[in-house]
Amino acid sequence: MKAVLCKAFGPADSLVLEDIASPQPKGNEVLLDVHAAGVNFPDTLIIEGKYQFKPPFPFSPGGEAAGVVAAVGEKVGHLKVGDRVMALTGWGSFAEQVAVPGYNVMPIPEGMDFASAAAFGMTYGTSMHALKQRGNLQPGETLLVLGASGGVGLAAVEIGKALGARVIAAASSAEKLAVAKNAGADELINYSEGSLKDQLKTLTGGKGVDVIYDPVGGELFEEAFRFIAWNGRMLVVGFASGTIPALPANLTLLKGASLVGVFWGSFAQRQPQDNAANFQQLFHWFAEGKIKPLVSQTFPLNQAGAAIDTLGQRRAVGKIVVQVR
Repeated sequence: MKAVLCKAFGPADSLVLEDIASPQPKGNEVLLDVHAAGVNFPDTLIIEGKYQFKPPFPFSPGGEAAGVVAAVGEKVGHLKVGDRVMALTGWGSFAEQVAVPGYNVMPIPEGMDFASAAAFGMTYGTSMHALKQRGNLQPGETLLVLGASGGVGLAAVEIGKALGARVIAAASSAEKLAVAKNAGADELINYSEGSLKDQLKTLTGGKGVDVIYDPVGGELFEEAFRFIAWNGRMLVVGFASGTIPALPANLTLLKGASLVGVFWGSFAQRQPQDNAANFQQLFHWFAEGKIKPLVSQTFPLNQAGAAIDTLGQRRAVGKIVVQVR
């Protein structure tokens, strides 16, 4: 089979496409014929040795995939050969086949194509966990989404609306904000034009925002927190800016606010029943048309490095998908 390989830590253009042996699934695993693979921020980190997991060389990046079950281990009872599924792999999805633990594989809902399925799991799983379990977002509350045009950001906009919140989307350009508006955002902030705090003051009548969803980090982190409402929750989702911010601890005291970490991957392993319930709700919203992944760009397998680089350079809107078949 063909696979995109990382043979040493380095930039995306150092990845190579080679023929390798197909993986042999273990008893608890499923062998998946990959049709499409989602590109996510961890892919930009894992190939440079900056992610919390460091697979042995050579390895294929790609943390999520969609395709058809080709073989099933003897300990897997909920899937069969031929099933259309989506899978969370950690790495290995930028290949024609990948072996995945059965508990990380879910059937694709009716009406969802492979590209959408490959763009669904990580972004919507992260944002649902962030807003439901970690942010406890309530109907009528105000949600601020930073980086609102990215994969997890757009998912947060859609989920926030589905949960009944007033959603303020913030991004760095009018083009990106238009995408967030189409996803259902009530208000828009271009933080390349003027103070984020001043714009939030105007939009909230000085009351501040109840929940802040931040997958970006960097300099806007503290500025946003300074305009959080009393009993507000700041969700630390990621650091797409490349900078991990520091926050003066006295601000949490003065605001009576919480700084809350979001690690969906660990949540899914520790609380699988809650994670499954999240996805049942997400699939229901998908069937109702309330959420829909935006796949803005697709790349063939031999250009997976360019796909990762596009995301790493923050040139992506919505999700990027690698088409494998």
